[in-house]
Amino acid sequence: MKKLNKIFFSTLFFFFLNFIHSEEINRGLEIAEKADESFSGYGDSKTTLKMMLKDRKGLVTERVMEMRLLEILEDGDKSLIIINNPRDLRGYAVLSHSHKVGTDDQWLYIPALKRVKRVASKTRTGPFFGSEFSFEDLSFQEVEKYSYQYLRDEDLEGKEYHVIERIPLDPYSGYTKQIVWIGKTDPLIHQIYHYDRKSFHLKTQTFRGYKKYLNKFWRPNEIHMINHQTNKTTTLFFEDMSFNTGLSDKDFTQNSLKRSK
Repeated sequence: MKKLNKIFFSTLFFFFLNFIHSEEINRGLEIAEKADESFSGYGDSKTTLKMMLKDRKGLVTERVMEMRLLEILEDGDKSLIIINNPRDLRGYAVLSHSHKVGTDDQWLYIPALKRVKRVASKTRTGPFFGSEFSFEDLSFQEVEKYSYQYLRDEDLEGKEYHVIERIPLDPYSGYTKQIVWIGKTDPLIHQIYHYDRKSFHLKTQTFRGYKKYLNKFWRPNEIHMINHQTNKTTTLFFEDMSFNTGLSDKDFTQNSLKRSK
């Protein structure tokens, strides 16, 4: 009888733990979906990006780019980033087709060769033109591309956050996991810890100066990335943001990449 009781309570405890874990997974996904909703609904947009790169000695390098975005309801969104300055990088462009399931597609246009080169899945973890952002970072982070788990609620600098863990499903991702801080009162992503393939805390990404557009979706004015292993930082500043500009699928093809200016 004692043995049977022991088996019964062990089984009950096992199901209890599974139930708690399932609840944490469901809650983590629910929080992530609310954050995604606050970003969605924009249709298409154009913005000027200023990228400030700072090395470990404090030397600053600036890049100026244009970013065009297109919302795709049935799949991941599309983006086109065109570098205008400095002179030696002018004309380089990166086209990204993100997907809800599977690896994203990315292409790089090299103006000196007048050639479009596909960015291989295994190389998307590399730095975007010397910055602390990778090609992977600058592709859309669709909700379906991760598994989730709720970790805790946390007060950070006087603001309350939900803290969740998301694990990339893409086997070629440069990260084993990401810890994400999402506001409790405003369901916006404010901070991400990125862990590399050895599970070390590689980078911290912070989102600042959120502004609401068209009374329904949010964008940060600034995204800051620090690499804790190199002590280098990169900051993106978003300027002259406009929406419903008339962009369509034909503006996000490999042929359009060659014509980008």
